[in-house]
Amino acid sequence: HVQLVESGGGSVQDGGSLTLSCTASGLSLVGSYVAWYRKGPENTCEEVPHIKGDGRTYYSDSVKGRFAISQDNAKNTVYLRMNNLKPADTAVYYCVADGLFGVCRPDSGWWGQGTQVTVS
Repeated sequence: HVQLVESGGGSVQDGGSLTLSCTASGLSLVGSYVAWYRKGPENTCEEVPHIKGDGRTYYSDSVKGRFAISQDNAKNTVYLRMNNLKPADTAVYYCVADGLFGVCRPDSGWWGQGTQVTVS
């Protein structure tokens, strides 16, 4: 049984920081493609960053230079450090493992339950 559990969301002021965590059970994230998606208030869905099995990373233009994805293999956990947060970053953030790039569908990979980030 695969389960991804996100944590670390919350409410922050404009310019603040948060770190999200995604811990997996039933699935090793080592060598996996792990992405963070976010779904905004207007039902937009965006793949924000991802990290590939070889360690290469990708960031959308909207977060480049402000967000950083990292991985702790010993804890089977992927992190998303978010700095200089803006109101436009307000969304539910989902951890997705082994999905397809840019495919925001629950049948594309393993999805966590999501964690709310609110920036005001």
